[in-house]
Parts: sequence; C-alpha cells; structure tokens
Amino acid sequence: MVTLLGNHLYLNTMATHLKSLSDFSHTVIPSGEDFKFGIVTAQWNAEITGALYNGAVQMLEKQGVKPEDILEITVPGSFELTSGADILLAKKNVDAVICLGCVIQGETPHFDFICNAVANGISNVSIKYNKPVVFGVLTTNTLEQAQARAGGRHGNKGEEAAATALLMAELQKNLTH
Repeated sequence: MVTLLGNHLYLNTMATHLKSLSDFSHTVIPSGEDFKFGIVTAQWNAEITGALYNGAVQMLEKQGVKPEDILEITVPGSFELTSGADILLAKKNVDAVICLGCVIQGETPHFDFICNAVANGISNVSIKYNKPVVFGVLTTNTLEQAQARAGGRHGNKGEEAAATALLMAELQKNLTH
C-alpha cells in the first residue's frame, strides 16, 4: 500500500498482502533443548492444519527440541483444541502447549461462536495450569487466506506459534528460578 503524506509517497511495509508475517528478525528465539512441548492439532481443514503442524515442528527442532520431547495429539476440530490442551496438561508433563487449527468464515454466525469459544478456552486452560497454551488458530475469510498463512506468501502461523511457545516457556523458566 502506498500512502501520500504531503509531497511524499510512503510504502506501507505493514500491509499484509506484500510480505511474510513470519518475520523473527526483531527477536531472539531461545533454545528449546531443555523443554517439552505438546502440540494439539485440529483434524478439520487438514490441509491447513497439517502445514501449521509441520511449521511448528520444524521451528521446535530448529531450536534444539528433541523429537521425543514433542508430544502431538489430534482432535476433531478447532472447538476441541481446548479440551485437547486440558487433557494433555492433566496427563503429561510439558512446558507449553501449541494449539493449531483453522476456522474459515462461512455463511452463518457459527464462525464467530467457534472463534470466540476457542480463544477463551485456550486462555482459560493456560490460566488453569499456569502454563503457556498458545493460540495458533487461523481465523480467515477464505481458504486462500488460510493457505497464505500456512506456509504460503504470509509465512507459517504454526512456526510463529512454536516461536511463541519457546519464548513463553523460557520466560516462565526464568521467572521461577
């Protein structure tokens, strides 16, 4: 997007249609060598959630997380991510959970109900267990927008969710010692 201010034209580099949103140049992602992560992935919109999962795993492994320290479970849809994260934290010792899903706008208010429930549910599970539970759920208007954010031109939100989990696990570790 170009903006005219006075006699000057400015290129708005924040326009999402022009760049990848998965830019980590402004932050240092910590090592994950000493952490265990859970990933809860929705099966609905599997093409998208599979790409998000792959992005998350690649980021974790790139940061030193051993494959055996990544516990993955699947749930039917994004609505069930909350229950999946709750079950995982109740049964397994992980430092953070990454929730990955995709909800695409339809013709009914169903989209709004699901998105609100998932966002609130994930927050509540995080508070309940005092552990980072990361919202890696795409809430898009179209399949094309989801594809662009699941490894397409706008990067991979699964990768971003894993980076967030690494940062939050490190924060919690540093504040408890």
